[in-house]
Amino acid sequence: MPRPTRLSPRDRVADWPETRSADSSTEVARQLARNLRAAMGERSLRAAGVDTGVDHSTIQAILQGRAWPDLDTIARLENGLGADLWPGRPSSA
Repeated sequence: MPRPTRLSPRDRVADWPETRSADSSTEVARQLARNLRAAMGERSLRAAGVDTGVDHSTIQAILQGRAWPDLDTIARLENGLGADLWPGRPSSA
């Protein structure tokens, strides 16, 4: 049986990634995307891909909120960028 389709992070919140989400998983994805953008600094998508071993199109999809990154991807991004990206459990707004 196919897995049910779920909305992408950006489809769950207005004005991705600027607006906080009341949904905890969406908020973690939003904060992770913001942390990723900050950790990349001036790197291009392709340079970040080379540094992390994550395809540049995957990085772009995470930044744009089109994808839910898996643990392997997050670990490779954190290791390659030398930054903690996982924001932890969202606090109550």
